[in-house]
Amino acid sequence: MQNGKHHDLCLKRTVPIVDVVYLAVSSSNSGSGSAVLAVIFQNGKAELWKYSEERPGWHLLHTSDLCNSARARVVSVCTSGNFIIWCEERPPSENSPALNAIRNNPRYCICKRVYAVEEGAVHLGGVKIALHNNPRYTVTASGENVYLLPDTKVDCTRSISRLFLKWSPLQDTVTVGTACTGTLQRKVTTATNKESDFKKLISDCVGALSSVNPPEIWAFCATECGGLMLLLSSGWISLLQKDGVLRQVYKLADNCLMMGGGGGRGLSSMNVYHDVLALAVGKTLYLIDIRCGMELEKMALKREGILFVNHTRRNAPHLLSEAGLFLVRHRDPDPGHKSPEHMRLEPHSLLVEAVFEEACRHYQRRSLSGVQLTVEKLKSGGMFQAPIALSSILRDYLKGERVVDTAREGGAHSDLLSSLEPELKSLVALEDVKASAARASEKELAGYCENLVREEVGRLLSLEPDRENVLYLNAIFGAFPGESWQALQTALQLAVDGEGSLSTGARPEVWKVVLTPIQPSTDHASRGHTPANEAAPVFELLCRSVLHFQPTWLPGFLELAQQQVGSSSSPSSSWSYEAKVSPESAPLFERALSVLPGDEQHQDLGVELLLSSQSPYGIMRALRILIDQRQWGRATRVAEQFCRKSARLNKEIFSALLCEVSQHRDLDPYLDLLWALCPEDLTVTGILNILLKGLSSAPLGSTGPFQVGGSQLTVGLLKPLLSRVLERESKPSHRYAEILQCPSLPFPTSPCEDQGPLRAGTESANNHQDSKQNVASGTRVPTPSHHL
Repeated sequence: MQNGKHHDLCLKRTVPIVDVVYLAVSSSNSGSGSAVLAVIFQNGKAELWKYSEERPGWHLLHTSDLCNSARARVVSVCTSGNFIIWCEERPPSENSPALNAIRNNPRYCICKRVYAVEEGAVHLGGVKIALHNNPRYTVTASGENVYLLPDTKVDCTRSISRLFLKWSPLQDTVTVGTACTGTLQRKVTTATNKESDFKKLISDCVGALSSVNPPEIWAFCATECGGLMLLLSSGWISLLQKDGVLRQVYKLADNCLMMGGGGGRGLSSMNVYHDVLALAVGKTLYLIDIRCGMELEKMALKREGILFVNHTRRNAPHLLSEAGLFLVRHRDPDPGHKSPEHMRLEPHSLLVEAVFEEACRHYQRRSLSGVQLTVEKLKSGGMFQAPIALSSILRDYLKGERVVDTAREGGAHSDLLSSLEPELKSLVALEDVKASAARASEKELAGYCENLVREEVGRLLSLEPDRENVLYLNAIFGAFPGESWQALQTALQLAVDGEGSLSTGARPEVWKVVLTPIQPSTDHASRGHTPANEAAPVFELLCRSVLHFQPTWLPGFLELAQQQVGSSSSPSSSWSYEAKVSPESAPLFERALSVLPGDEQHQDLGVELLLSSQSPYGIMRALRILIDQRQWGRATRVAEQFCRKSARLNKEIFSALLCEVSQHRDLDPYLDLLWALCPEDLTVTGILNILLKGLSSAPLGSTGPFQVGGSQLTVGLLKPLLSRVLERESKPSHRYAEILQCPSLPFPTSPCEDQGPLRAGTESANNHQDSKQNVASGTRVPTPSHHL
C-alpha cells in the first residue's frame, strides 16, 4: 500500500498455499526492519521474500523446491531454530506392483532442511527424513520442540488420533503422549538404531493406548515456554508443558463449542500473548489468565475471526475478520474500580473462591437432585445464604483486624471468624508458599517440598481414616518417596536406642490410623497381597517405605505395631483395634509379609518378620523355612529361644526337629542341645512314634534305618535321649503325696473284718485293670503311699 500496488506471487493462484513462515535472521544480517519469510505451496515450491525499511516493501529473493520429489505434496510446515520442518504426502512409486491396490493409501513422512539466511539469498541444506510411515500430521513449533498433532479434518483411525508426538530436532528425541495422560514414553530416534519408523516408535504404546480414551484436539497454539495450549473436545483448555505434564486451565460451557455447528471443529482460533490466552469460539472472544485459569474478559464479536501474533506487538491480541483487522487493548479502569487484571492475583478473591467452592461441595452432598451444582449457580440461585458475612470476615482478616464490632456484626459473626481463622491462615499460608515456590531456586524448592510433605503426612495420620485420605496418602508417597520417609519418621517419632531397638513416641490415635485396614481400592486388592503398583492400606504403605529406605527396621516396626494392638485392645483404651478389624482381615505379620518381593533375597527378612510376630503359627513357619534352607545352626537357636514360651510350642518345635533327626545326620552336632529341649511330658513311646512318623515321611531313595549306609538312625544316637526320658519316668511320682499329707484329710479307716476279703479282691482287681490300661497306653501309674 505504500507503493500504491501489491505484489502477486510468482506461482499461479490455482496452487494452494500451505502456510507462510518467518525465517530466523542472524544478528549480522538483520538490518533495521528487515524480515525474511517463506511462502510454502502445496506442490513443494517455496518462495523466499524479504522486507526492508531501506527499500520499503516486500522483495522476492528467489524460488526453490522444498521437496525432493516433484510428486510430493506438503501438508503442513513450520520452522524451529534453523530448520524448516514439514509433513509431506508421498504417493507410492509408479514402478510398484501393488500400485493399484494402495493408490488411495498415501504415505506421509516428516522431513527437515537446514537453512541459512545471507545477504540477498536463503541457502537450503539437504532433505532429511525424521519420521516415515506416519499418519497425516500438523506440525507446529514451540521453543525448541516441534509438536506433531493428528489432523482431525481428514479421516483417520481412532487409534491414531489418540496420540500426538513431541519431537526435539536438536536432541533427536521423540516423546509419545495423549491428551488425557500426558507423556507415555520417550525414545531417541537416530539413524543408527532405526527408530525413525512410526510403527516401531509406537509399538510399545499399543497396550497403553487401548486402555485410554482421550478427547480430540480441536485447536492448539504455542506458548513462550516451549509448551502447547490445547482446546479439547471435552471443553477443557489444557496446557501441555514442555516436561510432558498436562495441566487443566479453563473449562468452557457445555454448549459453547456447539453454537457454531460442526461439533466445534474448525470454528476455534487461539493464541497466547504473554500470560493471557485469547480464544475465539464462533462469535465470542475469551481472554483467560493461564497462570490461575481466571476468565479476564468475554467479548461478543459481530463476525467470526482468526487470532494471530504480530511480531512487533507480541503481547497484544490481533483479530482478523471480514470486517477488518482489530487490536484488543486493556480498558482503562474507572476510578475506584479494580480491573480484572489487578484483581486476579489478590488473596481476597482467591480466598472467597475457595470458600464458595467448599460450600458448593457441601451443598452438593446434601442435595437430593442429581444435577451438578456449580459455584455460579450457588451464587446466583440464592442457595448459599452467607456470602456477605464471609466476604466481610475475609476483608477484616486480611486487613489484620481480629476484633469485630459486635454491635454492628453480632456475636455470631465474631464466633464465625474465630472458627474460620485456622482455615484462613492455612489458605493464606498456602498462597504464600505457592508464590515463594514459583520464584525459588532448586534447593529452596526441595525444602518447601519437604515441609509440605511432612505437614500433609502428619495431618492425614491425625484424621479419621477413610478411603479418600488413604488414596491421597498413597499419592504423596508415590510422588515424593524420600520426603515421605522423613515425614513418616517425624509423624511416628521413630528412634533407635543404643541396643538397636526401635521405639515410637506417637500417640495411640496416630497408630489407630496406621493399623486400621481400610482398602483404598476394591477392584484389585486381595487379602494378604497388595502389589507395589496399587494403592495400599496405611500399614502396608508405611511398611513399603521402611523396606525401601531402612529394611532392618521392618521387624522392629512390626513389633511396635503389635504392641499398639495389645495396648489398644484393653478396656481402658480410647479405641479398640480388634473392633476395627474385619474377621477376614489378615494379622499384622501377614500384612507386613505382603510387601516383600517374592525372591530369595528377602527370605531372611521374611523369617525375621515371622519370628517377630510372637505367634506360634508364625514361629513354626519360620522354623520350617530354616529347615528347608538347611540352616541348622539358626534353626536350633530359634528352638532354644522359643521353646520356653509355652509347652505346646516346645512340643511342636521338638517334634519337627526330631523328624529331621530321623531322616539325616545334619543335626548330629546339635543333638545335646536338642535332647535338652525335650518336653517334660513326652514319653519314650511318644518319642518312638515321632521317629516312626519321620521315617515314613522320608524322601524316596533316602537311606532307611535298616539299610546299609552311613546316614541311618541308630539306637546309639538316641541313647542319651531315651536314657534321660527313662530316668525321668523311673523316678517315684509325688503328685499325690501333698494331697495325702494334708492335715484336713483324715487317714482312711481300716475296713471291717467281714468285708476285708471282698474289698481287697475288688481293689486288687481294679488296680490290675488300671495297670493293664496304663501299660497299653505307654504311661506309668504312680503308686500311692498308703497302698504300700
